[in-house]
Amino acid sequence: MMMRLSSLLIALVLGGATLARAGTTLTVAAYPDIDRAVKEAAPQFKKLHPDVEIKVISRAIVDHHNAMTTALSTGSNLPDVLAIEFGFIGRFAASGGMESLSQPPYNAGQFQDKFVRFSYPQATSGSSGLIAMPTDIGPGSLFYRKDILDKAGVTEADLTRTWESYIEAGKKIKAATGAYLLPHVREIKDIYIRSNLRSGEGIYLDRNNTVLVDGPRFVKAFELAKAARAAKLDAKLQHWTNEWTEAFKRGTLATELMGAWLGGHLQNWIAPDSKGLWRAANLPNGAYASWGGSFYGIPKKAEHKELAWEFIKFMTLNKDIQLASFRKINAFPALVEAHDDPAFEEPIEYLGGQKARTMWRAAAAHIPATDVNKYDPVAEEIVNSELDKVLDEGKDIKAALADAKALIQRRVRR
Repeated sequence: MMMRLSSLLIALVLGGATLARAGTTLTVAAYPDIDRAVKEAAPQFKKLHPDVEIKVISRAIVDHHNAMTTALSTGSNLPDVLAIEFGFIGRFAASGGMESLSQPPYNAGQFQDKFVRFSYPQATSGSSGLIAMPTDIGPGSLFYRKDILDKAGVTEADLTRTWESYIEAGKKIKAATGAYLLPHVREIKDIYIRSNLRSGEGIYLDRNNTVLVDGPRFVKAFELAKAARAAKLDAKLQHWTNEWTEAFKRGTLATELMGAWLGGHLQNWIAPDSKGLWRAANLPNGAYASWGGSFYGIPKKAEHKELAWEFIKFMTLNKDIQLASFRKINAFPALVEAHDDPAFEEPIEYLGGQKARTMWRAAAAHIPATDVNKYDPVAEEIVNSELDKVLDEGKDIKAALADAKALIQRRVRR
């Protein structure tokens, strides 16, 4: 009798969903290459749930998150499972439209020790709790074109010794080959402000909503970005645009600062013809930072919540599924159990046979657990706007950051 009541309670909490009715379609909204990971895993999930069909709705990464932001605000056209890139966690948490996986009937806190230490905090925001389960992480990495460096007489050590040596190497590369050092100098700022944070520290605000953007971390980040722009080292390209992907294909970019997952994107769809030309290194100046990462969450108005939760656990807690995504799309596993697999020792052909995964695994162990704040998206937008004023209008750095702090404080007080 108690078991029947318990089952009824779970069904009521989940909106009356049953785990798998005949002909049930579970809808998953995703973006490249997470959509590939879902499609690859779908047949294995179907073996466990024969009556379930997986429908993947795939959009480009920016289009996906814009569409899901709209869907959460209107409460319509929502999937059962929603893939979320780390940079959008704060926005989705603030929407109030996501299930808190920390709470019953999910109780996802019981699994926290199974994941790398910084992944749960990345998807946890204030009163919302954990809004999504981590599936892959993004240890920050410096990707570079070895052939371009060779032509310029530049070494990997020149790129990574310090941030200043990275910029100096860029000057040599530009002079010798015409290639830009990186797509946009904002990336230097983005990586620098995320590097070597203390566990529990926020990027833009602390736990008491104290704004941090006028501190030395941001001043140095702005100074480095300004120096790189002054030397005309960036192509002034925005991530995920056609121009950005074309620059990779044409070989006009010498480096890119991103998460380890970029290797999979380069190999699978951005620049597959550049196989063997790219390499990966740790970030300059011995920095360690998390850059991106993917998560699965459940909208409050999802139709099949119980089944969605089963699917999310299947994608995130199953070692074999995590490793399959690792091999197929280079999605670095968030599940610690997967890190001991021999796959980490395998050479990556796209990276010229480099065994880069062991480097990324070591980097992941150094990355702290940083707090996510619901004001992070607006803080990032304001900081980027002030950086543009420094780069394009010559605004004083400290004045720009003071203005950024005031604007963020104003938004927090609303």
